[in-house]
Amino acid sequence: MGRFGVTEILVILAVVLLLFGGKKIPELMKGLGSGIKEFKNAAKDEQTTAKKEETPE
Repeated sequence: MGRFGVTEILVILAVVLLLFGGKKIPELMKGLGSGIKEFKNAAKDEQTTAKKEETPE
């Protein structure tokens, strides 16, 4: 139950296509991309804050 093969990925994509339809998928991917971008920015800000706290002034 560790890795996904090509068949499993194709089945998942087919189910997503059936559930959301072709018109909604670009909107979902755009939202997912912006969410990932926001998460990366928050993680980067947290690292910057942690480094500032470590260095003595």
